Amino acid sequence: MTPLLKRLWAGITWPFRMVAAFFRGIGNGLRQIKAFFTEVPEEVSLTETVGEALSGKEGFWGIIAGLGEHIDAMRIHLLRAVIALAITTAISFLFAQTFMEWLARPLGSLTQLQVIEPTESIGVYMRVSLLAGLALAMPWIVMEIYLFVAPGLMPRSRVALLLAIPAVSILFILGLAFTYFVMLPAAIQFLYSFGSFKAAWRPSAYFGLVTSLMFWVGVSFQMPMVIYAVASVGLLRAKQLVAQWKVALVVITIIAAMITPTVDPVNQALVMAPMIALYGLSIVGAAVAERARGRSLAERAAG
Repeated sequence: MTPLLKRLWAGITWPFRMVAAFFRGIGNGLRQIKAFFTEVPEEVSLTETVGEALSGKEGFWGIIAGLGEHIDAMRIHLLRAVIALAITTAISFLFAQTFMEWLARPLGSLTQLQVIEPTESIGVYMRVSLLAGLALAMPWIVMEIYLFVAPGLMPRSRVALLLAIPAVSILFILGLAFTYFVMLPAAIQFLYSFGSFKAAWRPSAYFGLVTSLMFWVGVSFQMPMVIYAVASVGLLRAKQLVAQWKVALVVITIIAAMITPTVDPVNQALVMAPMIALYGLSIVGAAVAERARGRSLAERAAG
């Protein structure tokens, strides 16, 4: 076949080859997804790992090489999470003025805040944009964390944690909403009207307080998912959570005192109430994760 005929034939068959390559890519992707959710990780105890490392140079360097692979994988997932956060923060920056007007409603309006430093406004814009960007990027960030830890989990635990990823974003947004609609109106009015002083707050101080409060309350709302993930790998049991409820109450009280911007018991109780409810939800989640892990181990033993 002459070069001209080869080029002609390549042009005629190009659409068919592209369609075939497309379906081959889909098939390979489906096989990789199936392997991801069905592959059982090799269980190696810490004693065996240390013994292998101490057995000789080959074992030691093998452990170091495996550790390097994990660090490299963590670096890749972390980089992708940071890129996603940078993109969502940049998008949020376009709407920062609207976000700040919303956040200023518990105080009254933005006009009650006074800028003193020349660069203060830019810092406030970035802080508010970062909080909004974090809320938007939360699903992607959690997915990157999941992809990093999933290879070490049992297949059933991988599926359970994947299905739980949307709950992380929902809980974080619920924490932000709880702070905005319940905590801030009470806390801001208490701080603004306390004493006989004339308040003239700076935007950096006000939005620093608001964004920090919303962020940490949003993080505290992740308690059920963190406990669920820990229980999925067998490091925690629901019975332990029930038995240690008094200790948990003390810890919740300390965390609430650290998060709450005021010293009055009313605002602290507003933080403690949902955290206690979340602790109860965490017990249920740990029981579910524990049962799923038990079924996975039973299936593996039977297989």
